Amino acid sequence: MKKKILALTLGSLLTLSSTSLFAANQTEAQQSIQATVEYSQFTTKRQVVDQLLIDAATAFKSPARISHAGFTAKMPSNMEIVTNRLLEAYDLEPYRTDLLISAANAQIYNKNADRAIELFEKVLSVAPEDVDAHSYLAVWQHFTGNDTESAKHMKVLESLNPGRAADMQRIFDTVNRIVETPLKTTFDKAQDGNTAIITLGYALNPDGSMHDILIQRLEMTLAFAKEQPKSLIVLTGGVPKNHKTEGKLMADWLVEKGIDRSRIIEDNYARSTVENALYSSYALARHDIDHATIISSASHVRRGQTLFEIASWQTGPKDITFDTVSAADKPLDELKVPTDGELLGIYRDALRTYGMWSYRSYPLEQR
Repeated sequence: MKKKILALTLGSLLTLSSTSLFAANQTEAQQSIQATVEYSQFTTKRQVVDQLLIDAATAFKSPARISHAGFTAKMPSNMEIVTNRLLEAYDLEPYRTDLLISAANAQIYNKNADRAIELFEKVLSVAPEDVDAHSYLAVWQHFTGNDTESAKHMKVLESLNPGRAADMQRIFDTVNRIVETPLKTTFDKAQDGNTAIITLGYALNPDGSMHDILIQRLEMTLAFAKEQPKSLIVLTGGVPKNHKTEGKLMADWLVEKGIDRSRIIEDNYARSTVENALYSSYALARHDIDHATIISSASHVRRGQTLFEIASWQTGPKDITFDTVSAADKPLDELKVPTDGELLGIYRDALRTYGMWSYRSYPLEQR
């Protein structure tokens, strides 16, 4: 039915465009008019695809969110719109495999890994040696527990791009180690060398004030900053509300409590945990940090540590280490084993931080 509607829409647009172009060019030679009509058919088809992508981008950028201490997600219904519009565009332009990859990742955002796997497999039917498709499939088959299929794609990666295969294995090993490390709400003994405290932001209230969850993280930051008076403090969060950002408000709060502003680096630009890691990793590199402690909610710290570790693969310092301290948004016993939703978020954002863009189709291009 969707194809019929699209066909009718496309046909109507073609007729309208052809009529307009004929009127505009009626004094020219018939050969020129015919060439213009053929070109208009191409551009009009593009107009349909462009509109579908605009609709997808509008749904994706909708301000409606589902938020809790460890996760801020797009509305599921909006992500279905994103997927459907991308697939409708792909039906019109089946050489645009980027649309298919973007649709598959939209399903990952909707926590539907099985549907995403189907779409990534479809990518391989077009490009059987696509390195990214095999990488995605190695990860998501592993996530769903199908280790045989995951190993198959890892083997293909080893033949196509040994470096990529090694990186995917490194992601698996990193996630496994972090997930198996018990969460803690207290700080370890002081670390040697250059140290840093990284506090991850949390969405501000509509009036631009800090949420209680963010204040809880700051109270832990303040206590640790007093215990570690030489530690750099990185405050990261840049989603504005009422012309204010988390990074700036967090810095002001700590300064009011007696922390020297010269110790503080504000990241007022990061819009996600991925950007928290990517932007702040350069601050860690600039100050040659040996060890950093990440402070966030208990349901969020494992994802945070994974992403900061992966970001450091690119920026360094080479031997930097991380640990986490949790503000207990839930009893730690309940969070001992990550839920499927938390683990999916860890793998999804690990790939994004690594550099594999989720959405590759303008105007949806986004890491």
